[in-house]
Amino acid sequence: MRHLHIEVSGLKPGTRLLAPAGMCSPQETVTRASVTGGQIIDVVLEAELGLAALWIESTGESLTLTHRIAPAPKGMDYPKAVYVPRITRYTRAADDLAEASRALAARAGGGRAGIDALVAEAEARFIYAHPDARFNDGTDAVPYLSCGTTPGSCVDINTYLVASLRAAGYEAGYVYGYFFPAEKGGVTHDMHCWVVTRHAGEVLDWDIAHHMKAGLGPTRPGLNPRPGWRVALGHSMGHGYDMGETMAQLKLLAEPMQAGPGGEWQKLPIIARLPAA
Repeated sequence: MRHLHIEVSGLKPGTRLLAPAGMCSPQETVTRASVTGGQIIDVVLEAELGLAALWIESTGESLTLTHRIAPAPKGMDYPKAVYVPRITRYTRAADDLAEASRALAARAGGGRAGIDALVAEAEARFIYAHPDARFNDGTDAVPYLSCGTTPGSCVDINTYLVASLRAAGYEAGYVYGYFFPAEKGGVTHDMHCWVVTRHAGEVLDWDIAHHMKAGLGPTRPGLNPRPGWRVALGHSMGHGYDMGETMAQLKLLAEPMQAGPGGEWQKLPIIARLPAA
């Protein structure tokens, strides 16, 4: 049993936050969530994705959200909804990306070789960075990057990879949560995401960003190419949560978020700790 603690500070009493409730993965399952320094006033569902979010009200200037995590039962897969294609601007491949992805997978021979080829192609199209503007900002589909390299974070790289894999007919999903690098002793300050594929009964995790950051060479499947620990809290892009008077339309919900004065949703500074690590 492990406990993930997400500490949020700089709040005003009565501040309301939306946070992920957690999910199951082949490795672990979130079995319970609790809050100190605040209270969970509602649990709201994203029915299409099979996910829940916690509507939390702070009682002071800081709070800590704690997820209790247990080992997953043997044979557990990711939730079925992880693999289901959805029509959102974050997941639908533009026509030229879809055509190029299908052609590349076919040239590789299809099957697992096609997945490897699409992973390699996504890796070749990006330089790891955190640009102010994302490559798909302002688009209604994931655009084709036909040549050169584009600055992108794990979010950008995996957006591109999932759209490419699905366009080529593969079961693929976008999973997010936290990664705790071994050298930081179970502490991190932001979310991380990766891609999962399911083909011919084989479930594989892919983390291109970690291969890039650590200089590990061509991306190979595996959860932790960099030494460390990770926790999955959610999946997919394009979320909607209805809290009655407040509605949240989000790209994803990986960290506690607060509604801004203009109705936009903002991430908050956090410290995430995994003491068992």
